[in-house]
Amino acid sequence: MLTPTQARTWWTVTLAAAAILMITMGARQSMGLFVSPINSATGLGVVTISFAMAIGQFMWGAAQPVAGAIADRWGPGRVLVGGTFLMAVGLALTPLMQSAFGLSLAIGVLTAAGAGAGSFSVLIGAAARKLPMEKRGMASGIINAGGSFGQFVFAPLVQRLIGGFGWMGAMFSLALISLAALPLIRPLVGDHNVPQQPAAPHAPADRGLRAAIGDAMGDRSYLLLHAGFFTCGFHIAFLVTHLPGEVQLCGLPGNVASWSLAIIGLANIFGSLAAGWAVQRMRSKYVLFWMYGSRALLVALYLVAPKTPLTFYLFAAGLGLTWLATVPPTAAVVGKLFGHRYLATLFGLTLLSHQIGGFLGAWLGGIAITRLGSYDAMWYADIALAGAAALVNLPIREAPVARAVTAA
Repeated sequence: MLTPTQARTWWTVTLAAAAILMITMGARQSMGLFVSPINSATGLGVVTISFAMAIGQFMWGAAQPVAGAIADRWGPGRVLVGGTFLMAVGLALTPLMQSAFGLSLAIGVLTAAGAGAGSFSVLIGAAARKLPMEKRGMASGIINAGGSFGQFVFAPLVQRLIGGFGWMGAMFSLALISLAALPLIRPLVGDHNVPQQPAAPHAPADRGLRAAIGDAMGDRSYLLLHAGFFTCGFHIAFLVTHLPGEVQLCGLPGNVASWSLAIIGLANIFGSLAAGWAVQRMRSKYVLFWMYGSRALLVALYLVAPKTPLTFYLFAAGLGLTWLATVPPTAAVVGKLFGHRYLATLFGLTLLSHQIGGFLGAWLGGIAITRLGSYDAMWYADIALAGAAALVNLPIREAPVARAVTAA
């Protein structure tokens, strides 16, 4: 039981991490709204722009284990500050880039790496090291909900900025907005009087980061978790990059896409909080099974439904319930298996698998619409992968909570 002072500290740490994720994820998940304006202004083509954003999907994931390892070694403060500035620079440089290489550098490398340094692995890892064991599941759900709220806020905001200032002005505005994360970093790096879970009498010695990675990569359950999270990345990246194009293909106005993305973010606030609650009461692998299975069903229903604004809004609400809500149960499994000493690094590697899927989802979507004239092949692939992801989570071995405490 936390004292009133400790409870206030718990909320301060959790909400600060959630607010940072709101900014980094909100800006990042709205990039798909720029595909058409950038294409119209530069003539680079949808495939080229999709490839730049696909690089960004991969780079966001590749940055996570690196940023997590640095945070595990030297603390999260420098990582978060550096990531915030890097993201702002990438956004500010994007309007100045008129070539495929320049666009890939600004969006695909700088912006994505900066957002990755201020994302799940570092933020959840930083919070977990300051919070008692019994509060970590709910905290991860609230932090995750911050990213969803960012999508809810940023999608219509970006659409309005593009309409009011053009896509270049909107990018410059996002660069300034991203700097608002800087004052939120302090609660995550200061000293807090929150009780930590004591080590058990027979806790194994800390053998270092390299040994922890080796143990993880040799664990079957950890690799199955990667396989499922790969599908999650494919699914999300395809939608955030190409949902505006799907809406346009159906002859509907652009605000249907922005409001659909916003609804996904709003619904995932509830989904993330529910996921945080669920991982404290049931096995995370079953939570993941139902989440991935529901995605396969929803995409199948979307394909046979009439393509009206209401269909997109209902589809978005259904998807939003599990959108980023896979993060708390996935992080919980990693924590149960290996403890929280190197959680930022090990969960960062899991997110890298997520973003390899994200790279393929964004890039192949661009190829599909260019060569086939529709996204149908991507939707069918999404159904198959979501069904497979649901099944591969069932054999995962979740270590007892007592083991997670021992390893922490």
